[in-house]
Amino acid sequence: MQPQLEIKAEQMEGSARILKIFLSDEFILYGKTRIAHWNVEGPDLHEKQKLFEEQYEQLDEIMDSVAERIRALGHYAPFTVRRCLEYSFLTEQEWKKKDGAAFIKDLLFDHESIITRLRQNINIFADNLNDIETSDFIAGLIEAHEKMAWMLRSHLK
Repeated sequence: MQPQLEIKAEQMEGSARILKIFLSDEFILYGKTRIAHWNVEGPDLHEKQKLFEEQYEQLDEIMDSVAERIRALGHYAPFTVRRCLEYSFLTEQEWKKKDGAAFIKDLLFDHESIITRLRQNINIFADNLNDIETSDFIAGLIEAHEKMAWMLRSHLK
């Protein structure tokens, strides 16, 4: 049964299609942050592991909320890693250096890339897809990623 949200079916499908890309980006960033947590080395190991743990836990919550928004629109979240890699704008990374700064720089780049794409799409939800709720939801995602990016940036000083 289709949701009755006073949004046309094709508009809900458009919102869900964009959200699947965002969910895939979040999934890839979550994985990269987990890998950073597992593999970071150096004298500040404990501090960096704690930072990465806090961030992958936040990303886990974000993924869940994006998937739930997709479901609220009557669509399904991507359910294979291959599909997430196809949708995502982010790339997998194999780090040569395993120090905190190398991981942080890469993760920071990904957060800032996500922020850019979220900003580029926020008005599409409201203006083109008649989906004010998803537009508001995206504003919250921007805020969350800006805070995580700020925390990562602070560790580079």
